[in-house]
Amino acid sequence: MSRFYPDSKVEIQGLSAKFYDNLLNVASLGGYSRFIKKAIRLMNISSEDTILDFGAGTGRNALLMQKYLGKHGEILGLEISEEMIAQFRNKTAKFDHINVVNRRIDQPLSLEKKYDKVLISFVLHGFPFEIQKNILGNARDALKEGGEFIILDFNEFVTDKTPLYFRIPFKIVECKYAFEYVERDWKQIMSEFGFSDFKEELFFHNHLRLLKAKR
Repeated sequence: MSRFYPDSKVEIQGLSAKFYDNLLNVASLGGYSRFIKKAIRLMNISSEDTILDFGAGTGRNALLMQKYLGKHGEILGLEISEEMIAQFRNKTAKFDHINVVNRRIDQPLSLEKKYDKVLISFVLHGFPFEIQKNILGNARDALKEGGEFIILDFNEFVTDKTPLYFRIPFKIVECKYAFEYVERDWKQIMSEFGFSDFKEELFFHNHLRLLKAKR
């Protein structure tokens, strides 16, 4: 399948999708696993939360989130990569309250219900700005009143002022949209979509952020 956005690097396909979790673990020397567990914990998931996972990937995040859910909790993943969806379904097969569907998050969503939380993890930065705004609108519309939108992604920074150990791999690995993403004021942008009550947790010398906002 060709990419919807050729300049993006968040549409993972083929072998990269098949071995995505292993590639992350190796590239981070195991650090990603510790980081994502902490980030999911800081989401403060309640046992009865219903969670919509934008760009759900292999189901790695869903498995971590489900540990905090009770019998009335629920996770629905939205993903477009068939390789990722297959891994998601395989990993979560024993959990009736976790599901995934092939659905684009950049197009209007037709959902049967509203959710307590919407999570998007290291996906938003990989889209053009106008499409990022579409995704914000979709998250708002998918949430219950008072629901929470959670963005786990890069923090705001000036790339050329970051330390070399971060700047070099960032410039090598990331797409052009990421360079624009990190220099925008996302709290201000999100407030224009009706989000408020912002809370954040910073990681990796403030280069990564878990940003939470209420609808």
